[in-house]
Amino acid sequence: MIRKEDCYKIGRLGKAHGVKGEVSLQFTDDVFDRADADYLILDVDGILVPFFMEEYRFRSDCVALVKFCDVDTQQRAAELTNCEVWFPRTLTPEDDEPTLAGLVGFEVIAKEQGARDKKQGTIGRIAAIDDSTANLLFELEDGTLIPANDDLIEDIDMEGRKITMNIPEGLLAL
Repeated sequence: MIRKEDCYKIGRLGKAHGVKGEVSLQFTDDVFDRADADYLILDVDGILVPFFMEEYRFRSDCVALVKFCDVDTQQRAAELTNCEVWFPRTLTPEDDEPTLAGLVGFEVIAKEQGARDKKQGTIGRIAAIDDSTANLLFELEDGTLIPANDDLIEDIDMEGRKITMNIPEGLLAL
């Protein structure tokens, strides 16, 4: 069984393309092209299911047309419309810089700021990345928003799945 914490969301499937089973993939991370991956993971009715790719081709910087094995008709491809697309963390190339999508599920740890700031230790787990504004935000599971600013990020532990941040005093009280 594939668990969500073992993979990260890279996009969503759009409409079927053509009559031979191709489907459009709107992606936020092109890791499937950089990694040696034969499959993508689709969220089908809440269950993560691997779908092996026959081929794919880029249509733009954020859209690819994907042909999955055993998806040979427009009708079958249309059934996959709006499925979230996930990528296994184990297949991510080790030399890859961490992407924002890959940080979902990481714990945010506040680094000690000084005697006046009592907030230190685990703040929460990243549930989503909010890129709807000019400032990227980590949205934690409890709804807290923290700026995903390079100046605030002290360390990213990919193996331990933790981000240590210098969180300014008062930020978490907002």
